[in-house]
Amino acid sequence: MNIHAIRAIYVFELSRTWRTLFQSIASPVLSTSLYFIVFGSAIGSRMETIDGISYGAFIVPGLILLTVLSESVSNASFGIYLPRFTGTIYEVMSAPISVAEILCGYVGAAATKSMILGLIILATARIFVPFEIVHPFWMIAFLVLIAVTFCLFGFVLGIWADGFEKLQIVPLMIITPLTFLGGTFYSISMLPPFWQTVTLFNPIVYLVNGFRWAFYGVADVNVGVSLGMTIIFMLTCIGVIWWMFRTGYRLRQ
Repeated sequence: MNIHAIRAIYVFELSRTWRTLFQSIASPVLSTSLYFIVFGSAIGSRMETIDGISYGAFIVPGLILLTVLSESVSNASFGIYLPRFTGTIYEVMSAPISVAEILCGYVGAAATKSMILGLIILATARIFVPFEIVHPFWMIAFLVLIAVTFCLFGFVLGIWADGFEKLQIVPLMIITPLTFLGGTFYSISMLPPFWQTVTLFNPIVYLVNGFRWAFYGVADVNVGVSLGMTIIFMLTCIGVIWWMFRTGYRLRQ
């Protein structure tokens, strides 16, 4: 394992966060704070508890994932797309480093940024609503697993995209709508039976419920299924990335 190469990529990618601190950290935190003010305080004060949890506290896990998912995809996709756009990817591919080491550097940096952002939002949420974390170990485990998985997905997107427009399509048109419809602001048990069944085809439902279970010990779906679905998606992304590097898909043009 070429630790020096991994560290070089990791440090370089992570340094972009500090150069664009407002865009990378302050802007997502401000947006999430507005959700807490509108949904948690204004609307939540007029709603009954859900599974014995106040509405403001109930939406905390979903709002954290709403930001972590979109930031993970965006950070990882831009991280690999910019070297392709500028041509520096050829220097990386000609260096004596493996695909696994390239992934550790790029995905590791993107996941670190997403997890830091998620923890900052978690701390910010305590300003607006009181809550306790029932399973702190599993909360961290789910956060790490989800951040890494969607950074891998973003890495795939960054290789696939042939323009900046395509980098924005998936987070804005797919990830964000699925997150809103995945139980971020409500329990799927509140839906009519037909729509409960339809919602189960949304993969984000399993992520949100697994993460919410780590907070409060309650979930609309089996936690084992949530964990298994996330791992399967992660392994699928790793397999796609391996194929892309093996075939040179949009990397050798």
